[in-house]
Amino acid sequence: MEVNIPDVLAEVTEAFERYEKALTTNDVAVLDELFWDSPHTLRYGATENLYGADAIRAFRAARPSAGLERTLGRTVITTYGRAFATANTEFHRAGSDRIGRQSQTWMLTPEGWRVVAAHVSLMV
Repeated sequence: MEVNIPDVLAEVTEAFERYEKALTTNDVAVLDELFWDSPHTLRYGATENLYGADAIRAFRAARPSAGLERTLGRTVITTYGRAFATANTEFHRAGSDRIGRQSQTWMLTPEGWRVVAAHVSLMV
C-alpha cells in the first residue's frame, strides 16, 4: 500500500478544506454532503455521540450558527492507498485558551470523498 500518493493527498486535502469552510460558514448542505450517508457513519462531538447519518444531519440542522470561526493548527492528512485517509487537526477559537482536536476518517465512495467517522474534543 502506498502512503500519501500525491494526487490522492491533493483530493483529500481539497475535501478537508471544503469541509472546514462549510463548518465555519454553517453551510449545512455541504456538511451533510461530505459525511457518508450511511447508518454506519458516526461522529463523536464535544458534547454528543451521533450514530448514523440521520443523527448527524439532525444535529447540524439544530446547532447554533454563531461562533463557529476557528483557527487550525498542526493539520496532518495521511492517505492510505487510493480510497482511505485520515485528517487530524488542532483548532483554537477566539476568546478561549482551550485547544480543540478534530479527527476524521475519509473513504472514497462513488460520490467522492466522504467522512465515515469523526471525533471532536477539547483538551481540559
